[in-house]
Amino acid sequence: MTSQLTTTDNPVLRVAPASPAAAAAYFGASLAFHADASDVAAALAAGGDPGFVVLDSRSTASWDQGHIPGAVHLPTALVAEQAQELLDPAVPVVTYCWGPGCNGAARAALALAELGYQVKEMLGGFEYWAREGFEFETWQGLERRPADPLTAPAGADDCGC
Repeated sequence: MTSQLTTTDNPVLRVAPASPAAAAAYFGASLAFHADASDVAAALAAGGDPGFVVLDSRSTASWDQGHIPGAVHLPTALVAEQAQELLDPAVPVVTYCWGPGCNGAARAALALAELGYQVKEMLGGFEYWAREGFEFETWQGLERRPADPLTAPAGADDCGC
C-alpha cells in the first residue's frame, strides 16, 4: 500500500505558491532592489560609465582588507552625514558589505534612500565578489583569488543566469 502525501505533509507546499501575477510582482520588485556580484562586475568591466557608483559600507579596517576597485568607501554609520559630500544624488548607488550574513549594505541602502538616492544592494557582498574570482584591491594592491566552483562555473566568464 502506498501513501500519498498531502500538501499539509509537504513542507514545500504547506503554504501554496503565489499566483503567477503575485510572483511576477514580487520578483520584479526584488530585482529593482538587488544586483548580484556577477552583474556588477560585468557592468564595471564593460568599460565606460556603468551608470552607477559602488559603495562599500564597511569599516576602514574591512576596506583595507579588500574592496571593489573604484568603490566609494562610506561606512554605514556615516552615510547620513557624508553621503552628500561623496555621492551625486543623480547617480544610482549599489551598496555592499561583507556578505550574506551582514545587513550593513541594507542599512546603508535604507539611509541613502531616506536621503533621496536611488539605490540597490549587491547580493553576496564582498565575500561573493572575492569568491567569484573578481579582482579586488587591498592596502597592498590588486588581488584576485581563483573562483570558487560553488559560486561560479570554472573557466566561464559568467554564470549564465
